[in-house]
Amino acid sequence: MFAVLKGAVGVMTVWTKRVVLPADQPAISIKEQLTAWQVPRRIRGNFRMGRRILLNGVYQPTSTRLKPGDVLDMTWLPADFEVADSHYVPDASQPLDVLFENDDLIVVNKRKGVKTHPNSPGEDGTMMNFAQAYLAEQGKSAYMVHRLDGDTTGALIIAKNPYVVPMLNQMLRDKTIKRTYLAWVCGNITATSGTIDAPIGDNPVDSRTRTVNGPNARPAVTYWHKVHTVYQNTLVRLALATGRTHQIRLHMKHLGYPLVGDPLYNPDSNYSDGLLLHAAAIQLPIPFTNDVKSVGAPLPPTFPRNLRK
Repeated sequence: MFAVLKGAVGVMTVWTKRVVLPADQPAISIKEQLTAWQVPRRIRGNFRMGRRILLNGVYQPTSTRLKPGDVLDMTWLPADFEVADSHYVPDASQPLDVLFENDDLIVVNKRKGVKTHPNSPGEDGTMMNFAQAYLAEQGKSAYMVHRLDGDTTGALIIAKNPYVVPMLNQMLRDKTIKRTYLAWVCGNITATSGTIDAPIGDNPVDSRTRTVNGPNARPAVTYWHKVHTVYQNTLVRLALATGRTHQIRLHMKHLGYPLVGDPLYNPDSNYSDGLLLHAAAIQLPIPFTNDVKSVGAPLPPTFPRNLRK
C-alpha cells in the first residue's frame, strides 16, 4: 500500500512517501533497498544525514535489515533535486490518452504533431502542458522524464513528482526501461534483423540534424527486426541500447532505409502524412516495488498497418 503526502514546512515544500514492504521482501539493508530502487547516492546520503528515512516510525541506521511488512517513510526536500518545481502552464484544450497511471507516474499516448515540452516560458500546447492540467485535478504537477520527437507518436512517461525523475532517468540509462518502436522505412529490406552500431554527433552544417561520426560523437546502438514489406516499404520493429537525438531516424538512413515521411533525413519522401515512427510499447519497472509493467500504445489512425504509397 502506498500513500503520498505533500505538505509545507514554512515556505518550503516537502514530498513524503510511505512504502509498506511486501510479503516477499528480501532480507536486505535499508541502503541496499534504496539502491535497488535506484534512489541516487546523493539523496541516500541526504536521507541519512537529515534522518529523513524512518523505519516503522523511527530513524534507524541504513545498515538495518528489512523484513516483510516493515514501513519505510521517506521525505524529500527541494535541495535534493536539480529542478524541484514544475512550471509548465496548464493547458486543458486536449485530453490526455492515459495508458497507465499510479501514484508516481503516468504513461500517455503522445499525439502526432504535438511537442513533448515547451521551448520557452509561458508556451502551451505540448504534452507536458496537457499533463499539467490533468494532474492539477489531483493536486500534483507534471515532470518530464524523456521526450519524443514532434511527429513521433506513442508511449511517453511523465512523472507526478520530482523524486521519481532521477530514479526513472537511471532506469533509462541502465536500460531497465525497455522501449519498442515501429517504423515504416523506404526500401525492401531482405535481411530479417540486424544491429546498427554507429556513433552519433553534431551536424556542423545543420543544427536541426545529427550525423554519424559527427563532432562530439557519442556511442549509439540500435537493434531492428523486419516485420513485413509492402511494395517498396518495410515495417520494422526497433529497440534502442542508447538514447541519442534522432537515433532511429539517423541510423535507418545510415543503413540505407530512411523513414517514410521524415522531413529531415528523407526530404525526398513523397509521403504527405508525415513521419511514420511510433513508440509502441514500454516495459517499466514500477518505482518502489518489485513489479515490472508492460504498457502498449495502440497505433494511431495516422500510422498505416499496410503502407501502399
